[in-house]
Amino acid sequence: MNNETPKRQFVRKSNNHLHATLRDVAKLAGVSTKTVSRVANHQGEISEATRQRVQAAIDKLEYRPNVLARSLIHQRSNTLAVIAWGIDYFGPSRTVVGIEQEASELGYSLFLNLMSHPDGDYQPILDTLIDRRVDGIIWAVPEVGNNRSWICASRFDQLPPIVFLSMEPRPGVSVVSVDNCNGGKQAVQHLLQQGKRKIGIITGPMAWWEARERYRGWQEALEEAGLEASPSLVIKSDDWSAVNGEQGMRTLLTQVPGIDAVFASNDQIALGALGIAHQLDRRVPQELAIVGFDNTPESAFFWPPLTTIYQQLVNVGRIAVKNLHEMIVARRSEREPLQPLSAMLKPELIIRASSSI
Repeated sequence: MNNETPKRQFVRKSNNHLHATLRDVAKLAGVSTKTVSRVANHQGEISEATRQRVQAAIDKLEYRPNVLARSLIHQRSNTLAVIAWGIDYFGPSRTVVGIEQEASELGYSLFLNLMSHPDGDYQPILDTLIDRRVDGIIWAVPEVGNNRSWICASRFDQLPPIVFLSMEPRPGVSVVSVDNCNGGKQAVQHLLQQGKRKIGIITGPMAWWEARERYRGWQEALEEAGLEASPSLVIKSDDWSAVNGEQGMRTLLTQVPGIDAVFASNDQIALGALGIAHQLDRRVPQELAIVGFDNTPESAFFWPPLTTIYQQLVNVGRIAVKNLHEMIVARRSEREPLQPLSAMLKPELIIRASSSI
């Protein structure tokens, strides 16, 4: 019984400290609440004796400033909302990592809202963000189908500053994206340099903007080389999975038996394609070269190691936060609104043994 009593007193004491207010500190220190506020926020000229007395009371009561109340007074929350979907995929998850890193360095907290579907109902989410007084929004849901149809200038007037990711650039909108078309062209141009001429593609789901852009890069690279982008060389997948890579590779080898290279629209699709090549005894890269897209950590350990396109997705997230911060600062200072701060990042070809002898 004696052992339990101090424990109960300690818990009760700690709970009281967690809820200590400015008034509690002021009463203990024998000063006004305004003086406590000045000491807590390092503002105003206060005598050293008073400052030490107030600080001793703060320490004793374990007082912590009410961040929510302060944000209401200053009309800012130091919070960024991140609306995301698909973070179980490699690309979106890496982008969120970059967002968190840059937001932390700039002193922002994040309010993460995960949509259940890329074209889900956005209006309740926007209403919630307005109620929470977030300082800015990063729309990290990929452009899929018609899920950007709600974007218009009149709607932005009702919202805090907003930056979109992974979508086609458009006038009057701040967008940060990877140049997926350029990445597709780099992949195919590399295969052409290896002497390959019958180069197929296994796409991602064509409702996605990124998948369509990678397909466009494949098509443009072939046409610029004077080669036909034949429909028989194209397999359009329903998703980004290795299963579709397997099925797509089997179909391509049936449709075009002499195919000598494949551009897989992500590394998972490439993994499935590699598996079928091994099963059918197609030597990679001598008989069949394969290039992926994403540079996932595992791609260097495929067999053979996978040539792929590195997207710098962490930088996409970081740049988005930097751009959003500049927009927020401009709005707070009531300067002329900034022109949309957009960026298109060029990806990088990573050459490994799956495409080059």
